[in-house]
Amino acid sequence: MNKRKVLVVEDDQGLQQQLRWALDDFDVLLAPEREAALTQMKRHRPGVVTLDLGLPPDASGAAEGLATLQQILAFAPETRVIVVSGSQERAHALKAIGYGAYDFQEKPMDAQLLTLTIERAFRLYDLQEENRRMLQIQADSPLAGFITRDAQLLRLCRSVEKVAPSSATVMLLGDSGSGKELLARALHRMSGRQDHRFMAINCASIPEQLLESELFGHEKGAFTGAAQQTLGKIELASGGTFFLDEIGDMALPLQAKLLRFLQERVIERVGGRTEIPVDVRVICATHHDLPALVADGRFRRDLFYRLSEIVFTIPPLRERSGDAVLLAHHFKHRFCAAEGRAGLVFSDGALSAIEHHAWPGNVRELENCIKRAVILCEGPQLTPADLGLPEPAPQESTIDLRTVRDAAEYQVMVTALARADGNIVKAAELLGISRPTLYDLMNHHGIRR
Repeated sequence: MNKRKVLVVEDDQGLQQQLRWALDDFDVLLAPEREAALTQMKRHRPGVVTLDLGLPPDASGAAEGLATLQQILAFAPETRVIVVSGSQERAHALKAIGYGAYDFQEKPMDAQLLTLTIERAFRLYDLQEENRRMLQIQADSPLAGFITRDAQLLRLCRSVEKVAPSSATVMLLGDSGSGKELLARALHRMSGRQDHRFMAINCASIPEQLLESELFGHEKGAFTGAAQQTLGKIELASGGTFFLDEIGDMALPLQAKLLRFLQERVIERVGGRTEIPVDVRVICATHHDLPALVADGRFRRDLFYRLSEIVFTIPPLRERSGDAVLLAHHFKHRFCAAEGRAGLVFSDGALSAIEHHAWPGNVRELENCIKRAVILCEGPQLTPADLGLPEPAPQESTIDLRTVRDAAEYQVMVTALARADGNIVKAAELLGISRPTLYDLMNHHGIRR
């Protein structure tokens, strides 16, 4: 009952029985043609499939086998498919690999080699299943949007968890596209206000003449076109969280009114005379250097100190060790699933190009880059050309283990884990060490899977 399921798609009954005998350690499911194979997939969801490319009604060709492969992977992209072909059909087998097959075996098959290949496929399948479970656990977390192995950003996330339940005003600093709004939403979801509104407004995207009305609302007849009373975003967020994005672009006159609200926790609508109390938590963000704006007289010093009860600075992607490749894998998985491009992988050159690019637009730029590449890529691999990135020149690196051993080990492991998409087996192979050794080093440096 505890045997792992292997689906054997083979129309030759004699070969079916041979495979059932050879694969006695597995729960072997049989299917002689495409429809039966898809039925077995839907019923049992096996982790590994062996697929004969010569299936009826095209037993002498590979068209039916390749079509079956594509449908299996479209239904269950995580399944490892091992294609089986004759020695004269190597080109078909390579084509199947391009479609996303895990490996191929030539007829007549070596039972021991096939068993080892299936065992290896199951190890990879189990690792990816564990990774998916971990991602699901993370998806239930308010900080799910922050995918990182960078030590600096992990410390920031732990600080966010501590600050979230308080009522303190939080200032988020960081380059555009670095994830300030994600962090603001996480602060809201981990606070006692999570059942109320999260209201966001971008101060740079609204003209100065309209921003005051957007923030504080207006009374009927307050100005030309004000045909009815309208509540402002601050009032609508009462009980919840109000997020002021790009606060550094707010005009000085409006800064004074915002300061009064922060001090008194009351607002007056434009054209109104009544003070309205509002209970709201304020989070603000900017990519500007606010102390420099204060020094230049373009931002009120008293407002700056009022907003800066707690300040978090989000490092840019170029300073987050290993995160560019880690996020690239994450976005590739997401967009491949959305676009039906199962089996698409990064070339080594693409991973190197991602690692060496500065990403001035940060995570937003990387996400758009991967999405465009997944949609436009024509081959089975994403290359630097697909990403629109230059092929980096090879660089020599020297590691002085006597002085920087710990730092070097950490950097190399983070890079390997990112390039292997969290696959411990592959990361250990890249590093040239055993899995137990890698686990020991990860524990030593506090790196979680």
